[in-house]
Order: sequence, then C-alpha cells, then structure tokens
Amino acid sequence: MARDRSIDDYHAGLAPEDREIAEILAREIERGLPEAMGKVWHAHPVWFLDGNPIVGYSRLKDAMRLMFWSGQSFPVAGLSASGTFRAADVRLTSADEIDIERLAQWLAASRDIQWDYEHIRTNRGLVPRTAF
Repeated sequence: MARDRSIDDYHAGLAPEDREIAEILAREIERGLPEAMGKVWHAHPVWFLDGNPIVGYSRLKDAMRLMFWSGQSFPVAGLSASGTFRAADVRLTSADEIDIERLAQWLAASRDIQWDYEHIRTNRGLVPRTAF
C-alpha cells in the first residue's frame, strides 16, 4: 500500500537523526507488512491490519520508540513490556541501533499474533486475541 502523506509530514517535523530512524522504520514496516495501511493516528505513524493497530513509532524525550501493540506475545526477544495491555517496545537513539533482521522477525510475528485493539471500546476494555 502507498504510504499516507501524513507519515511523510510527521517525518519532516523530526530532527535529522530522528528522521533517519523514522525513514528506516517506515521502509522496513512497509517491506515486512505490505498489506498494512499506515497513517498518523493519535499524532504518530501507525500501521493497521484490517483496522487493528499493529506497529508504530513516536518520538519520546530521549529516544524514538518502536511499539508493537501485541509485542508482549511475540516469541522473538528484544522488546520491553509497555503499558497495561499486550504492547511492547524498543527505544532507539540512532539508526545504527536498528536490527533489521530482528525487526523483520517482529513484523512477521505481528501479522500472526494480534490482540483485538480495534474493538477495545465495544469489548469494555478487554483485549481478546484475534483469530489469525
């Protein structure tokens, strides 16, 4: 799928070192999940499969954060638990820290292991596993 222009606009607003990280992440996400739709959602680039948020990144005070909504369930090491549901992330301070091979493994896992964040409101805050 083509990248939504809002993602390019987000990148344009980043400092050069953060923009380099973001461009690599976007390229690899689009390579690993070509069927996903990417857009800026809640002020950050996020990619969705069938309406369910899968992966995104954002600028934090001290790093760029790459987050997988279902990452705590992935069999591939390297992500840290984030938040109260099933999300996990990795924080990056330079493009050199991006492990392309591991990122590809996380992206593959994100296609197969998903928790239903799309319907969190109608499920009264519960996040059941989807049947993929």
